[in-house]
Amino acid sequence: MNGKVSVYLASPLGFSEAGRHFYTRVFIPHVQGLGFEAVDPWSLADLGKLQAIERMPYGPERRDAWRALNPEIGETNRAAIAAARGVIAVLDGVDVDSGTAAEIGYAFGIGKLIVGYRGDFRLSADNEGSTVNLQVEYFIRKSGGSIVTRLEDLALALTPLRPRLA
Repeated sequence: MNGKVSVYLASPLGFSEAGRHFYTRVFIPHVQGLGFEAVDPWSLADLGKLQAIERMPYGPERRDAWRALNPEIGETNRAAIAAARGVIAVLDGVDVDSGTAAEIGYAFGIGKLIVGYRGDFRLSADNEGSTVNLQVEYFIRKSGGSIVTRLEDLALALTPLRPRLA
């Protein structure tokens, strides 16, 4: 352990080339630059196993290989959320990514502070009284967190996670 407060990064950004570029070149370095340990679930999966499945031809064997690996990935991510001090959830998209929403719900259920980041300016709420899906927003705000629309605002939003000096 490096002594830094760890935050789990809940995000769908690893699914696309453009998303991965922003995630690895901008987002993660920004979080690290704020003095936090960025817990990246995209780097926690066994790359060798992922690549082996990706090389398999489409069909029942590939499907069964994914079925065997998926619970392992899910458990790894669950444990990483549990071990982290808080969660930063990327809320971009027409709707919040279902995996990110599940991670938000789990983090809320075990008492983690959740901060949402939505750099996407499109409307994505159930009604004009919310920013994103009302249940997702409820969990974030009820955790003591907030939703920010600029990376520059993450520092202030993450203040509750910083150790208090006596």
